[in-house]
Amino acid sequence: MAKGKHPEIELRHVTKEFTENRSKGVAISDISFQINEHEFVCVVGPSGCGKSTLLRIMAGLEFPSSGRAIFCGKPIAGPNPKHSAMIFQTFALLPWRNVSENIELGLQSVGMPKQKRVEIVNKYLRIMDLEDFATAYPFELSGGMKQRVGIARALAIEPRVLLMDEPFSSLDAMTADQLRNDVLEIWRNPKTKTNTFVMITHLIEEAVFLADRVIVLSKRPGRVIADIPIDIPRPRPEHVRSKIFFDMCDMLRRLISYHEQK
Repeated sequence: MAKGKHPEIELRHVTKEFTENRSKGVAISDISFQINEHEFVCVVGPSGCGKSTLLRIMAGLEFPSSGRAIFCGKPIAGPNPKHSAMIFQTFALLPWRNVSENIELGLQSVGMPKQKRVEIVNKYLRIMDLEDFATAYPFELSGGMKQRVGIARALAIEPRVLLMDEPFSSLDAMTADQLRNDVLEIWRNPKTKTNTFVMITHLIEEAVFLADRVIVLSKRPGRVIADIPIDIPRPRPEHVRSKIFFDMCDMLRRLISYHEQK
């Protein structure tokens, strides 16, 4: 997709060191890259290399020990729902709220009037194919449906950037495949205002299927060892069994393995 004239998110020499608890030590070190408007970027790397920490810094949930995290030219000073929303590995739905009420949660937190909230909730119920489940409660939903609600809730506040931390890792393979395609449709959908996506994943094939670029981190402390454009034509379902797809996956896998052994 066309790139914007400025980066949405920029990290400049970001290092994060934890001084307490089991995570004590340097999680990520001297990381610099930018996320451009309308991009879909995936971040991969070995387990424990600081991928989730990196995403939390972009969301304003953590702060760098040194370096700068910037959103649209201004330092990230904390969570801002109009800047970014985050989807976690767990569904994080409130069990006492039904689907519509869960989606509405972020809109309530920013003080949006009731009538406008209802309009937006209905919009994202349609987009996420949840209209038949509007009054259902989380215990009545499958894992895939719960994650659809989580995605709808994040999109409903219409942030500029959607941040995702391994959002499909707890789902079965068929459900995860369907949701990957759904997420791509949302990213391309002109009716959604959120069109810049950043996703953490441990699956190389998932990154190559989804991303415009794949940022590769080293083992802990995580450093950027590669920033690779994925020049495979979209739509990609027709390419997932092609040589170019497997060659890209193999190259990324070898790159990670090589740096793990160093």
